[in-house]
Amino acid sequence: MNCTLCNTSLSTKVDDEYYICSKCNAYLKDEMLYFDQDKEKSHYECHNNDVNDIGYQHFTAPVTNTVLAHCTPAMLGLDYGCGKGPVITKQLVEQGYTVDLYDPFFLPDLAYLDRVYDYIFSCEVFEHFYNPKQELEKLSGILKQDGLLIIKTHLYTNQVDFKNWYYRKDQTHVFIYTFKTIEYIAEHFDYQIETLTERLVVLRKK
Repeated sequence: MNCTLCNTSLSTKVDDEYYICSKCNAYLKDEMLYFDQDKEKSHYECHNNDVNDIGYQHFTAPVTNTVLAHCTPAMLGLDYGCGKGPVITKQLVEQGYTVDLYDPFFLPDLAYLDRVYDYIFSCEVFEHFYNPKQELEKLSGILKQDGLLIIKTHLYTNQVDFKNWYYRKDQTHVFIYTFKTIEYIAEHFDYQIETLTERLVVLRKK
């Protein structure tokens, strides 16, 4: 198996299910353990993402607040991997923003590929990518120069044992990022890092 981001041959396993990439420092689930589409969709359908839930709004607030702070209602945004409950988009639209929605399972309209965006955000989506290189190439192709790519995920930092880490235990989390992985993405996809924390990444397209 090769790394699905940098194509490096994977040989070192950190546990029975995950490899670690020697080049980009990502943690990758063994592809033999990937869900098929039906099983993956069934898993996501169990998510209770109520757009009116205050707790859910608080959870997604870092993304919402980033858009409000750096983007204007005149700009066009894309909620990539919006799921069943696009809470961020709902809050932005209520404040006059225009945001397109895409989700491969729940809103699979490919019209977004014919547009260009001032900002794209993905909340708890990037860790599900079976091929992050292809996804990043696609998103970079529809993001304007100087546009923002806003990613909410949880970076692994070695502060807890990986095998027992809650984020690793989600069976649909197949690609887990570290700070070094984000630095690799910025360098190879021509982004400037605006924000880099354990829970929020903001990249600006050069």
